[in-house]
Amino acid sequence: MDNTGYCNESSTSDEDMVEIAGATLDFSNTEDVPPLDRDKCCGKTWDNPGMEEVNGVPKLMDLLDDPVPGVGTYEDFNTIDWVREKSKDRDRHREITSKSKESTWALVKSVSDAFSGWLLMLLIGLMSGALAGGIDISAHWMTDLKEGVCLNGFWFNHEHCCWTSNETTFQERDKCPQWKSWAELIIGTTEGPFAYITNYLMYVCWALLFAFLAVTLVRAFAPYACGSGIPEIKTILSGFIIRGYLGKWTLIIKTITLVLAVSSGLSLGKEGPLVHVACCCGNILCHLFTKYRKNEAKRREVLSAAAAVGVSVAFGAPIGGVLFSLEEVSYYFPLKTLWRSFFAALVAAFTLRSINPFGNSRLVLFYVEFHTPWHLLELVPFVLLGIFGGIWGAFFIRANIAWCRRRKTTWLGHYPVLEVLVVTAITAVVAFPNSYTRTSTSELISELFNDCGLLDSSKLCNYDNANVTKSSNELPDRPAGDDVYTAMWQLSLALVFKMLITVVTFGMKVPSGLFIPSMLAYYHHDWAIFRGWCSPGADCITPGLYAMVGAAACLGGVTRMTVSLVVIMFELTGGLEYIVPLMAAAMTSKWVAHIRLNGYPFLEAKEEFSHKTLAMDVMRPRRSDPPLSVLTQDGMTVEDVETMITETTYSGFPVVVSHESQRLVGFVLRRDLTISIDNARQRQDGIVSTSRIFFTEYTPPQPPSSPPPLKLRGIMDLSPFTVTDHTAMDIVVDIFRKLGLRQCLITHNGRLLGIITKKDILKHVAQIANRDPDSILFN
Repeated sequence: MDNTGYCNESSTSDEDMVEIAGATLDFSNTEDVPPLDRDKCCGKTWDNPGMEEVNGVPKLMDLLDDPVPGVGTYEDFNTIDWVREKSKDRDRHREITSKSKESTWALVKSVSDAFSGWLLMLLIGLMSGALAGGIDISAHWMTDLKEGVCLNGFWFNHEHCCWTSNETTFQERDKCPQWKSWAELIIGTTEGPFAYITNYLMYVCWALLFAFLAVTLVRAFAPYACGSGIPEIKTILSGFIIRGYLGKWTLIIKTITLVLAVSSGLSLGKEGPLVHVACCCGNILCHLFTKYRKNEAKRREVLSAAAAVGVSVAFGAPIGGVLFSLEEVSYYFPLKTLWRSFFAALVAAFTLRSINPFGNSRLVLFYVEFHTPWHLLELVPFVLLGIFGGIWGAFFIRANIAWCRRRKTTWLGHYPVLEVLVVTAITAVVAFPNSYTRTSTSELISELFNDCGLLDSSKLCNYDNANVTKSSNELPDRPAGDDVYTAMWQLSLALVFKMLITVVTFGMKVPSGLFIPSMLAYYHHDWAIFRGWCSPGADCITPGLYAMVGAAACLGGVTRMTVSLVVIMFELTGGLEYIVPLMAAAMTSKWVAHIRLNGYPFLEAKEEFSHKTLAMDVMRPRRSDPPLSVLTQDGMTVEDVETMITETTYSGFPVVVSHESQRLVGFVLRRDLTISIDNARQRQDGIVSTSRIFFTEYTPPQPPSSPPPLKLRGIMDLSPFTVTDHTAMDIVVDIFRKLGLRQCLITHNGRLLGIITKKDILKHVAQIANRDPDSILFN
């Protein structure tokens, strides 16, 4: 999994597109809208269409009486208004509850509404688990396809092909007559240089074919399917709108190309993209339920649970998935979402377990069980592993960002297909001679995690067996054989190669996540440091444990995960006694490494804002800027408003009593304003450019010769969130984080002074940290 996203080739937005797109707020000021003297209106009627008489008083058509399609929705690359969305859901729930007492059918609808969330979680778990199982099976088969094919059935991978063979020997358990290498099929032999060259060329050709198909499908059908998707999902969960990122085409193409990318042998993993796949499932299934389809905040609760499902099927860790969603990606995570996330993660894990893609009755290929206790002195190497993981994480992030910047400024950025093919070719050519780089990442991790036994044929387990008796159930101390030292050199070369090629690979136009880097230690109890606390004949060091701790340290160094990472690794190993080593490595790597989510409008909750600045220092307009664009509650015509919309790019406008008083009445979104005016021109006869627009509760009588007015109070947010100009910015930042605001209005003695948007805060934080403020928001 990963923390940076660089695949948004077309996801650029105007600098001012979300100028006021942080969150819609409600603003009210009833004192400035006194009720009219109805007696003066009585008896007066006008023939203007669109106006009705109620008790002799003309009543304008209120667009909220018949909701206009599109009003209350959000434009692409805008942020939702959490306050308004939660308020809408509360109103909907109150209405359903009140109607449930009126009839049996209404009661049934109320019960179904209450259980719709659990049903949705069930469907997400089933769908995500089924897709994950299909991805695992397909990737395993296509990875083996690069080396050969099964004659009994081309759909069998190497392991399954040899399961039913009666001619497989213990020494050559991976060889069976049913499985044929490409050299054996093409030139009829498996020995000699020509056979090696043939297998080599076929391996490279299959890798290039898989990579070409992956990058072509992504570019042609779903550009959002590249990368891991976790940075974008974090941003979406914070309230940002990215249309199509969690759509059906993205799901289909990401599922297919993820299999192709992993099978090509590129240095990437499927764990991060599986979170994106699960979130796509959640978003698509949300459309089956009105409660989630029409409310962006409720949908994000579902997406938080879907993120937990993705980790559950990626690592076989349901509890770790819930904690990952809580710790890393979720912006709003109420207790109800915690329960539902846990349920969905369990359903997904059960579904994947039922499919059994690895044939080991486990959720992952590299599940292991350690039972040997660890020694207190081993905390020192565990901490060292954490330091290494932190350094690796910091190196990877800096190197990858530098490479991605270079990609944008060189020919690589203009020819992404060629870039993928070149990197795939280099990876395949270098990886084939080394068995530890040629094998899939999951198989490599499985081999490194597991302890050696008498039945292991791995070179890492090639110890001298001269002293082992057939009746012995335990392995005595044994010296390492030649193959162990060969394996150590190959692993060292694999480590260096993987570190370098992963920097280049990550960020290409294919689905990609970070594999779990792993390390290895081998048994050597004769060293002086071990003599005092290693008893002869007893297990002293568990090599697989060091590989597991090293993997956790490297992953923690890149992602800065702590609690969820420890729980995920615990669920992978089933060893409660190794919690302390994992915690030591994870915390150390987190302290050493430091990564930042760049380029997205995301306020990191983990970072403290400690600078002494005030709201007036950040708000706009600044002293050199033109005045704030505002609407008046009753003094503007349709033409005036349309001109303001045309000449500005802001996403919303404050509504004031008048330009002279600047007293606040409310706030109107640009999108709602445009849709409402266009709809009024179609639905209300007589609406022309000279029609006056009113945001007041009561509309004064109009002269008979004037065109009918347009009442738009229904689209105005009536409860503005305001702070004074002397409010400390650390308080303002906390308000934005905890309430999910899009913008906050700044006042002084009740008069409107300016506005602070989420983008303004992000730019301010970037300036304080000596970063480019223009890098915010998909630049």
